[in-house]
Amino acid sequence: MLSLKTKNRMKKLLFLIVPFILHSSYAKEVHKPDTVSVGIYINSIHDINFINKEYTINLWLWLKYKNQDFDFSKYLEVPMAKTVDKSFYTEDTLQDGSIYMLMKLQCVMKDSWKIQNFPFDRQKLRFTIENSQYDVSDLIFVEDTFGQHYSKSTTMDWSMIPDSFKITTGIKKYETSFGDPSLTLPHSEFSNFKVQIGIERDSWWLFLKLFIGMYISFLLSFLCFFIHWESIESRFSLGVGSLFAVIANKYVIDSSLPESTSFTLVDSLHGITLCFVFAVVACAAYSLKLVKANKISQTIRFDKTASLMLLLAYLILNGWFIYKAYYLQA
Repeated sequence: MLSLKTKNRMKKLLFLIVPFILHSSYAKEVHKPDTVSVGIYINSIHDINFINKEYTINLWLWLKYKNQDFDFSKYLEVPMAKTVDKSFYTEDTLQDGSIYMLMKLQCVMKDSWKIQNFPFDRQKLRFTIENSQYDVSDLIFVEDTFGQHYSKSTTMDWSMIPDSFKITTGIKKYETSFGDPSLTLPHSEFSNFKVQIGIERDSWWLFLKLFIGMYISFLLSFLCFFIHWESIESRFSLGVGSLFAVIANKYVIDSSLPESTSFTLVDSLHGITLCFVFAVVACAAYSLKLVKANKISQTIRFDKTASLMLLLAYLILNGWFIYKAYYLQA
């Protein structure tokens, strides 16, 4: 029979060996995903279409990976793209056995526009890629951050917001099994490579082109105060004509924008102008009442006071909404 001392030594030995064996078997079972290094260089962003909520991006994309089964020439997916055109791609094998793939893409991307501050709006464009066949258990993207990632003349009529270009990698979660019988829960995860680009308009000339008709309409209605009191009925026709001109200008601008349930800068400025044109017509009606009551001097004083107050209030409100849209937006 074994002595008590020998038994204790054997127990200690088992405590040391068993965890090592378990750890070794567990390490063999754990599958480490392969990494794919991804780099990007954007040549141009153009055809930014607000009505169709899309834009076109031309870019170079390169990938480095060791698993030949990944085959990005077939399994590259751009989730937010309407169309993807691979105009060129090449594939080489490096000295360490990894694959280097370079391709040129032209993608028509769908996106949602923020038009609350149009035409002083700033947009965030997004570009994302995934591998449609391999999830995070097999493939993980890592970003290649060496060198520049976009051309200085990337956009037309827009400019890149400083420090807005961001390259990240992450995990995209899908609450579905895609019909895979081996998955017990309707949940799948895929690694993705994401690019975010912030752009803003060169907007002051565009603002002038869009709203000059509205401001001229207001000034025409404002001229009512300078029409002699003997022809005061003429003020009504001028004011009503200005109302229709403001409404027509709004319809022209709205036709170039997507539908929105939020109140935009375009709505605010046209709404203010309509209210002030109506106020001018209301003042003309009150002046007509004074004239018919033979209160000529009171009519002249009222026209001077009302014109100054309306003009000052109109300028202040317009200045505030424009300042808020241009300087205070996030």
